[in-house]
Amino acid sequence: MTEFHLSRLDMSDERTAVAAHHVSHRAYAVEAQLIAFDGIPALRETLEEMRAQPLHWLGATHGGELAAFVAWRDDTDPVEIDRLCVDPEFFRRGLAAKLLTQLLDEIAPDRDVVVTTGAANHPAVTLYKRLGFTRGEDFRPVPALLMAHFEMRRHLR
Repeated sequence: MTEFHLSRLDMSDERTAVAAHHVSHRAYAVEAQLIAFDGIPALRETLEEMRAQPLHWLGATHGGELAAFVAWRDDTDPVEIDRLCVDPEFFRRGLAAKLLTQLLDEIAPDRDVVVTTGAANHPAVTLYKRLGFTRGEDFRPVPALLMAHFEMRRHLR
């Protein structure tokens, strides 16, 4: 089995940011096909726009190559997962689950977490359910796109 190293990503590092931008575009191109919607904002996001997001980043690398990452907003309650991307070359290796598990168990163990994905993105929907997220109400940000909202409630209110 291939070994992957999980670590925080520094988006001020040009090489890291370029790699994340590349992985993002490759991953969202696949999602666009799955959900039959090519208007995903991250598909058109420039490197500078991506780096300007107020996000924290955790990546999975193999041999120095970025294979996958999760990025989230930590200044909100609940924590908002903004993006979870796996380079298609590294699909079906458990990277998305490993990244989410690290985020949930070690980075935000006592915080509620929310995430949205295209409702027709069955691999993502299955993953969130398997990890214990509860599906909330679906919504349409635009008429052609149905989004699924997931939440994980981890502390009493």
